[in-house]
Amino acid sequence: MAASPSTARAINDRSALRLLQDEGPLTATQLKTLTGLSRPTVADLVERLQGSGLVHVVGEAGAERRGPNAKLYGIVADRAHLAALDVRTRSVSVTVADLLGTTLAEATAPVGDDDGTGSAVEKAVALLERTVAEAGADRLHSVAVGAPGLIDPATGELRDSSGLPAWHRRLVGVLQERLPAHVLVENETNLAAVAELREGAARDRDDFVLLWLGQGVGAAVVLDGRLRRGASGGAGEIGFLPVPGTSGLPSATGCDGGFHELACAAAVASLAAAHGLDPADALTSGHGPFLDALARRLAVGAAAVVSVLDPGCVVLAGETGHAGGTELAARVEAELSALSPLRAEIRPTALGDAAVLRGALLRARDAAQDELFGPRSTGL
Repeated sequence: MAASPSTARAINDRSALRLLQDEGPLTATQLKTLTGLSRPTVADLVERLQGSGLVHVVGEAGAERRGPNAKLYGIVADRAHLAALDVRTRSVSVTVADLLGTTLAEATAPVGDDDGTGSAVEKAVALLERTVAEAGADRLHSVAVGAPGLIDPATGELRDSSGLPAWHRRLVGVLQERLPAHVLVENETNLAAVAELREGAARDRDDFVLLWLGQGVGAAVVLDGRLRRGASGGAGEIGFLPVPGTSGLPSATGCDGGFHELACAAAVASLAAAHGLDPADALTSGHGPFLDALARRLAVGAAAVVSVLDPGCVVLAGETGHAGGTELAARVEAELSALSPLRAEIRPTALGDAAVLRGALLRARDAAQDELFGPRSTGL
């Protein structure tokens, strides 16, 4: 069934905009070559996109050849501004960017245990407002918040959790009340996976699982190039995986006795101390017995994931995955090969601590571009 003229125009416009985003400024001839469209069709879409304020002339190309120079067209980067927040238990980080994702300003502030819910929320909102002002972002279109915890797939809201600060959930509501922008919230591990898929360690993979190894333990599942959240938004809650040899069994309200007990930051620190190491630098010490012991623990969680999903690749992220790097990843891969007949490559994060914030920025950019560029047919 042939597309209507208006649908065809929308598809062509979005294709051209995606090319301008991915390739940078292009001439009409280059757009014609890359899209396969006719010259008149390209001329029409360029005029249409200029008229909508999405594309403008950014320069000229062809100074090295005879004849008139060709105009270079690029996306109007300040057509919309974006903000991303990485909300941790004791801190919040903010990045403000333009429509192309170029960072304009960024900042981080601590949130202490003595900050009550209201004070913590105000501190986070004030940090965002200052960063937006510093960036000169007068067209804040989309804000994406990355936070630990479950996201309700029906409402898109951060669900109540007894293990997380109350100010996390309240912050999202306050941002929605005060900002003219569209506010989105996503689990931090899922955002890290989005960033690793599109810009990091898993750029060449359609299927992989990201293991988040920090104060909390979790996983994000990407299959066929798409993030999979599960029926209740809890796909990847591997911290609750029961593990023999721990203190007992996890419960609906606590993951003691689960994989969390083996792999969280506190457990890694205790393991380092048991090997006579300073927890602050144990992961970078090159201490073989400690790294082997940790790798055996992490391989238990990786084996469970691989046995169920067979993703072919597992990315180790969070503070442990980042600090452990390629040496820890190689040891986990060796341990995993002894536990499972299903092979999986184990890779360290390529984005480190920046993964969550970068994933949030990509999520905000997608939301803005979805509205400004028209309907999209694929994506996370």
